[in-house]
Amino acid sequence: MTKRAILLALALLAACGPQQQVAKVEPLPAPVQSAAEFPWPLRTREHVDLWLHSYALLQRDTSQVPFFRRGYREELLAERQRRGVRTDLDANMEKLGQRLATNPALVNGQFLPLYFASFADLRAAVDATLRAEGDPRLAPNPGLAQIVALVAASFPSAQDRQWLDSFVKAVADEDARFYRGYWTERQAAQAPALGKLDALWRQVYFPKFRGFLNNTRQGLGDFVLSLPLDGEGRTVGGANMLRAITVAFPPDTARAVEAIYVFAHEAIGEVANSAVTDNTTPAEQRNGVSARWTPNAAVRGGEMLLAKIAPELVDGYRRYYLRSAGKSTSGNVAATFTSTFDLPANIVSAIRSQVDVVLGGI
Repeated sequence: MTKRAILLALALLAACGPQQQVAKVEPLPAPVQSAAEFPWPLRTREHVDLWLHSYALLQRDTSQVPFFRRGYREELLAERQRRGVRTDLDANMEKLGQRLATNPALVNGQFLPLYFASFADLRAAVDATLRAEGDPRLAPNPGLAQIVALVAASFPSAQDRQWLDSFVKAVADEDARFYRGYWTERQAAQAPALGKLDALWRQVYFPKFRGFLNNTRQGLGDFVLSLPLDGEGRTVGGANMLRAITVAFPPDTARAVEAIYVFAHEAIGEVANSAVTDNTTPAEQRNGVSARWTPNAAVRGGEMLLAKIAPELVDGYRRYYLRSAGKSTSGNVAATFTSTFDLPANIVSAIRSQVDVVLGGI
């Protein structure tokens, strides 16, 4: 579903009647430059950070490369306490967190805000899904049916949607009482890092990525910086939809290049996933073996991609992902990286071969 279709359907939702108040739908934010001038502009989006921030406060993250910056939850809980803030997210934290632990598939809902231009649009989509009881056939028009299908894919059961309803209400209160002001402060504090990254990306590294992106049908997209994230980014889009790759927002100018590390990790994702799928048996895919290899394949794939297009970044990339995984960066960094993110030789070979094929077409 394209973002244009989503916005059209949300506009129809806003006009569908007075039975439930729906926020006015705003257009997508204007890019820094038009796609014709620059295909992958940097962006920041408060509603994306708000949503991920709220997940981070609820989720117990045990991944080797964590979903969220290490220490983020503790840091933000302390910041909220320092400001004397208590929101509906606090009041519902135990209940929401329990359901999230019981049904880990709810973490897929982290991707949802990337399909919408604002929290108001996202909330309207959730309201439409709740009214339709998660069934696209009960939506009043085809556009809304697409939106209901999109939301219900991550929240398929009645219990899941009940959780989503409570979560959205808690997130709205978190935004009003704390996060909007905090986010604005952090954007100002990290503006120098954004400026440094923008220069690096436009002038140096996007030209190096461009061939790979074009040849993997990722020619246009949004490069989104997010405060809560770590080395595991969030990517949506493809086919008829503008792509969005969301990565950790570097805290200062010295670390600006780290966003490009995570961009490489995300840009290689489909190639890495295909290499795992093509080199594991159906039985291994059913019993979870392939799922074990998939995260490591993305990390190793990003390294292989950078080795071809920007070899000067490889050492920094390895160190970044070792730190993200909580590993030491002393000694033989390359060996530690390989052992930490181990992969079967056939998958390594498949990723490397596919990177060569893609870049060979430039």
